[in-house]
Amino acid sequence: MNRHESVSRAAILSAATVVATLTLVTVAHAVQVVSTPNASSIRYSLAPNTNSSAVTPVSNQPVLVLGCQTNLNYRGVSQITLLRIPGSFLEWVGLESTAGAAITQGFSGTAGTHIVYLDYSHTVDIRVNTPDSFVIHNGNPNPMAVSLTLIW
Repeated sequence: MNRHESVSRAAILSAATVVATLTLVTVAHAVQVVSTPNASSIRYSLAPNTNSSAVTPVSNQPVLVLGCQTNLNYRGVSQITLLRIPGSFLEWVGLESTAGAAITQGFSGTAGTHIVYLDYSHTVDIRVNTPDSFVIHNGNPNPMAVSLTLIW
């Protein structure tokens, strides 16, 4: 083997080493961590014009709130993504229930502020309770069955 072939072979091996090293470094940074989400299911049977007990979502991370009202003639579904800033406010964006479904969004720490309707007739809703919690309010003249799922 002559000197030119030796240099050529060394250059090819060096280039291959650089490519292999860069590939391993890139793959090492591309590792994805998958974790199992936390979830909580809550069911209420609310008398007319009453509120549920307060629900306090986890703080400083997005919480998916899925809600439905299951009474005949009032059924509905809705969803919001909620953020709780401890001691300050709740912030949300999502979709109101059917019959006039629309985007709902906002932020507030003021009790009674509407967040999202859970039923077809827009009488059962999630409302701000405190800057750190919300309640479900039944403004319907009938008892209502409500289910919530929180995922974070």
